[in-house]
Amino acid sequence: MRSTILHLGLGAFYRAHQAAYLQDLVAVDEDGWRLVAANIRPGGEAIEAALIAQGGRYGLETVSPAGRRTYQTVTALETVLAFDPDLAAVIAVGADPATRIISMTVTEAGYSLTPDLTLATDAPDLAADLATGSCRTLYGALRLILGARMAAGAGPVTLLCCDNLRSNGHRLSTGLTAFLAARGEAGLLAWIRTNVTTPCAMVDRITPRPPADLATRVRDALGWDDAAPVMAEDFRQWVIEDDFAAGRPALERVGVQFVEDVAPFEEAKIRVLNASHSAIAWAGVLKGYAFIHEGAADPEVAGVARAYIDRAVIPCLSPSPIDLAAYGAATLSRFSNPDIRDTNARVAADSCAKLSGFIAPTLAECLAGGGDLDSAATLPALLIAFLQRWSAGTLPFAYQDQALDPAAMRATLAADDPAAAFCADAGLWGPLAGDPRLTRAVAAGLQRVRAWAVPL
Repeated sequence: MRSTILHLGLGAFYRAHQAAYLQDLVAVDEDGWRLVAANIRPGGEAIEAALIAQGGRYGLETVSPAGRRTYQTVTALETVLAFDPDLAAVIAVGADPATRIISMTVTEAGYSLTPDLTLATDAPDLAADLATGSCRTLYGALRLILGARMAAGAGPVTLLCCDNLRSNGHRLSTGLTAFLAARGEAGLLAWIRTNVTTPCAMVDRITPRPPADLATRVRDALGWDDAAPVMAEDFRQWVIEDDFAAGRPALERVGVQFVEDVAPFEEAKIRVLNASHSAIAWAGVLKGYAFIHEGAADPEVAGVARAYIDRAVIPCLSPSPIDLAAYGAATLSRFSNPDIRDTNARVAADSCAKLSGFIAPTLAECLAGGGDLDSAATLPALLIAFLQRWSAGTLPFAYQDQALDPAAMRATLAADDPAAAFCADAGLWGPLAGDPRLTRAVAAGLQRVRAWAVPL
């Protein structure tokens, strides 16, 4: 009998990354696993309907920095479930003994955790799930899925996170445990402790929003009309802690790394790639650019990212099992790919959560003497200048940030000393909030940024 991986979410990244790996595994005659995917929140009905109509099939275009395009039809996503607010079909698949892995791609704010990893119970959707047993959040959905699995005697299962957060498996376990404890679900908690694992994982593949002409290129290359194509860079990486409760596919055959400790890979990716990606997006907006590759080609913008990587991050992460200098150079090369046409708007989304997760740890270690503080402090300075444009209504796109309190941030930016007010925000900085050394460094960085930013 074939085993099932149930994925929560139908986003482009999942389809360009995890599903593509499974497709490659099928191509080397490993056909023991199938993919089922579904959205657990409304909003993705158009892509969902297109994929259902196509039987889960879609085209994937990959583009190298040199402009080489390749095309692939992905058929590994065998079943797409239509969204139902009650998640009945999702729960049924999750409770099936054939389902061995439940994977998910979570946004920075999707774990509903404060900086000290306590449950953010004041979030409206989470509060509703806690009070009523609804399933508006990831935890609400998992409570129903795992509860049905326990009741059915369906056996162990792995919850596999596939996102940009460090220690994502630990975060998921912490948040889910706190959620269930708050609801008094002692029986389910006991079952989870003996039947569920939550390995940490690191994923990487730049996957922009599909451009308008992608469907035409896919049709010309693959010979069929695709209403849900995706595109991505040709680089990809997936590193997973090898801790599976009920078996796993042999993804090492197609390049996935299974390791005992994901942390060095997570830190390199989050602090080098994710942080510098955000920096280029913020700086690119300040220079008047729309796309990541435009900023990456600008000497001042690229110089900020390169100094951050070389002078701040690498000293903090050394020694490392990874060649960090080579990794940093490769990262900046990937950002320069003009054919990806990744937008600053996409990369800049959820910047407040990204500051806390991607950048604050490097600043903390620089303050402790690990790296160059000025190079690191330029990044929050870029974010302040970016948010000032958001507050003034002069961004060329609608900014989306789940972790942003608009009224509070506008008050911060309107302060007599916006750098000091920004650095005093405990929600952004945790224990670093109000550190005078941080404030001075960010204020100096803001002056440097204003010297080359295009005026409002």
